This record gives sequence, C-alpha cells and structure tokens, in this order.
Amino acid sequence: MTIEIRELPADPKRDKKLLRDFVDLVDDVYAGDPTYVRPLDVEMEDRLDRAKNPFFEHAELAAWVAYKDGRRAGRVTAQVDREHLRCHQDGAGMFGFLDTVDDPEVARALLDTAAAWLTARGMKRIRGPLSLSINDETGVLVEGFDTPPMVMMPHHRPYQSGLIEAAGFTKLKDFYAWDYQVGLVPPRAQKAHDEVAALPEVTARPMDPRRVREDLGTIMGIFNDAWSDNWGFVPLTERELEKLASDTRILLMPELTRIVFIDGEAAAVLLTLPNLNEAIADLDGKLLPFGFAKLLWRLKVRGPKTARLIILGIRKKWRHVRRYAGLSAYLFVEANRSAHLLGLRRGELSWTVEDNAPVNVAIKLMGGRIYKKYRVYERELA
Repeated sequence: MTIEIRELPADPKRDKKLLRDFVDLVDDVYAGDPTYVRPLDVEMEDRLDRAKNPFFEHAELAAWVAYKDGRRAGRVTAQVDREHLRCHQDGAGMFGFLDTVDDPEVARALLDTAAAWLTARGMKRIRGPLSLSINDETGVLVEGFDTPPMVMMPHHRPYQSGLIEAAGFTKLKDFYAWDYQVGLVPPRAQKAHDEVAALPEVTARPMDPRRVREDLGTIMGIFNDAWSDNWGFVPLTERELEKLASDTRILLMPELTRIVFIDGEAAAVLLTLPNLNEAIADLDGKLLPFGFAKLLWRLKVRGPKTARLIILGIRKKWRHVRRYAGLSAYLFVEANRSAHLLGLRRGELSWTVEDNAPVNVAIKLMGGRIYKKYRVYERELA
C-alpha cells in the first residue's frame, strides 16, 4: 500500500482537480457523522486564495492532499506567519486544515511533510492545528463530539487527536467552548449589571449597520488592547479588519453587539454572531442553485435559534478599576436580554484558554458550562 502526497500550486485554481479533492475530502472523513457541518465551498476556497485573503500579506502557506492506494485520504496546510513571529519570536510555524481517515501512516506522512516545509524556512517548532492562525479555527476537537460546531469553530473525528500524538506531537494548550442557555441570569450577575447601568458616565449602544467598518474598527481596537496578553495573540491587520467587515455584514445582528463608553471613550465591547452553521447544515457546502436563497431566508426571515459570542473585551485601563468591576457581567446580561427577545435558545461562548482563570470563573458564574474542548499540539523541529 502506497501513500502519495500532492502539493497544491500557489494558485490552487490552476489545479482544479486537486483543489476539489482538498475541499471535498471532508465527504470521506465525515461520512455518517450526524454532527458535522460542511463549510461553504466558496469560503474555503477564498481562504486559500492569496489574492483574496489578506492573511497572505504577512504569511506564506503550502497545502497538500494525501492519497492512499489512489484514493484521497487526508489533507494539511503549513503556514509561516510573520506577524506571529514578530509578536512572539518563538520560531513556531503552524499546521492547519488537518483532516484524515483513521490511518496513522497517512497522518504522519502529512505532518512530516508540513514539518519538512517549515524546517526549510527556518522554523524551530511546528504547532497546530491552526487554520490559518490563532484568529481563525483553533485546535483539534478532543471533547464534545455529540453536538455540531458553531460558526467559525472546528470539528473533528474522535481519533484525530490520537493520530497527531502518534506522529510525535504533545499537548501545548487546551481551549474551551462554553454552552449557555439563554434566560438564565444569576442574581449576582444581574446586580452587577444594574450597578454599572446606573453609572452616569457609562453609556452603551449596539453596532450601527450603516457604519460596520467604523464600528468593527472600534471593536478591534479594544480587542487588540484587551487580548494583547493572551496566549498566542496576534493582532488583526487593517486589511484583515476590512475583510472581516465584508464577511460578517450578512451575519451581523446589531442587537447581539454592544460597545460600552466611559466618559465618551470606547472602553468595552461584546460581539456575538448568529450561528451560520445552523443555517447551512443541509447545504453540503453549496450556495447554488438554491443555497443562497435558503441561507438568507433562514438568517433574515426565520431567524436563528443559536449564536456564538466571539469577543468580549475590556480595555486594560478600565479592567481593574473597582468602580467598573461589573463590566463583564453588564455585557453578559445585555447579550442575554437581547438573545431572549430575538428568540434565541442557546449560545456558545468561545473560545477561552484553559489557564485564563478570571475569564473562565466569570463565565461559570454567569451559568456557562464547558461542553467542548480543543487542543493545540506542538513538536520540535530538527
């Protein structure tokens, strides 16, 4: 039995058959998995397109498809992100988009290929899966296989983490996704919310659909400040922010967002997105011929029942001011109220790092429970 590894060209569309195998591999890996949601093909292809994805303005990538006995059996990418290296100076190259059949030889062949490519570019260690960076899909699913993934979160077969470990990788970090049932507000959180709401210098508003780019700039400014000490943090560039604004415009529900001002200065933010995966679960990745119409109807007419809180941040200058200690609770309660009015039943708060005790404790106090865990692995390079 032979394993063949084929590399996609720099412009993946120059080899449409290989690109289709890279995208369609999930049909083989996740066949029969009732919780898998196939991403939209156009979104997947755009992420690999150097001309469309501003990630490539500060990164380079290679992508491969593995074949065993002539049949596609796995895929992987390798990335060198100069922004990550500038921020952390740790010599870490990344791998991502790892999906394989349950075969240790296939997984090792792909990961060794990615490792060799990174070694040739001077990297000291290989880390992942990150598809494509810490600001995208992070980790391999290790707990919580019985529920579908939320928007912009990964999903894997239970065997995938074991194959990574068998290829010589060890755990680096775990990340949590928290389940939250809309409507459950502990009295302590409500009290903290009300105290903040009563402060005369504190005002809040949702994002304005007429100026999404401007408001996302405010949100990202707070995000880059509030998250700058988080493990693996890499700030978004201006062009990545513009693409985020374009990509999320159709998803944006202003009611699920808040920007908090203290004496007129943007101080804290909450960004929640409706769960796109709920709307595309039966589209098999296709928007044509009828997928786009179904998507719009489900998002804008029927309305979603689930959502994902992806950003909650408070600028450092306000974080430890006793007067504003209840800002996180204020944002949680506001989001819960809006979700209830919109008819949402549950939400996911994700992700958080396993050793970020203050954030994890706060979510637990709000009634959240960990229901999925994702793991990032690392291996030293020779």
